[in-house]
Amino acid sequence: MRFKKLSLNRWVIIVLAFLVIALIFFIFKSYLFSKQSYTNKDFEITPVISSVDFNGNGIDDYTDILNGAKLEAKNHPKYDGKYYEEGYPPDDIGVCSDVVWRAFKNAGYCLRDMVDKDITLNPKSYPHIEKPDKNIDFRRVKNLKIFFENHAVKLTNNPYEIFEWQPGDIVIYNDNHIAIVSDKRNKQGLAYIIHHYSLFQLNLEEDSLANPEITGHYRFDASLINQNFLIKWN
Repeated sequence: MRFKKLSLNRWVIIVLAFLVIALIFFIFKSYLFSKQSYTNKDFEITPVISSVDFNGNGIDDYTDILNGAKLEAKNHPKYDGKYYEEGYPPDDIGVCSDVVWRAFKNAGYCLRDMVDKDITLNPKSYPHIEKPDKNIDFRRVKNLKIFFENHAVKLTNNPYEIFEWQPGDIVIYNDNHIAIVSDKRNKQGLAYIIHHYSLFQLNLEEDSLANPEITGHYRFDASLINQNFLIKWN
């Protein structure tokens, strides 16, 4: 009986050791793979530059949106989508929609107020909202999809049309997840995305554009939007 007990314990140790090694390998592979990226230049894709510099910092909107999303990826906040009375979660807390409003904040836009204004002015576009709540409506992907459908340039949902995907674009999956398109690409030319979907996510900037079903792809061109509608971050 003692021999069997020792033998069983040894097998448990072996299995646990294997799992630890597999986990280390997965983390190392993910880190290494994240470094093997390309850019528009590698595929002779002409970058699209916004004609608008909304916050007047000398950087165009699309680049500002990209840089804001990259900053969110660097900060890697804890995944938590709970409601906050003041609307905005702390800097170390966030979900997929928080990547987006923070990216827009970096370009000088208050996405919360713009979404709230759109809900007020176009309630028929948001039939699911019985009582608007400024503190949470801008963090709902369903609302963001409607907002971008109303105000952004709609682009292809086919991730393999690589020339149509540019840094700073917005992409929505299954109407319940949202991301910002990165300036990185994989060896096939598919763009990376910057998003936040899990408490256990290793990297917020990933080669996963084509994984879920894409239901929306947008570019926020402020030059095509009524200037009275655009709201600055305060």
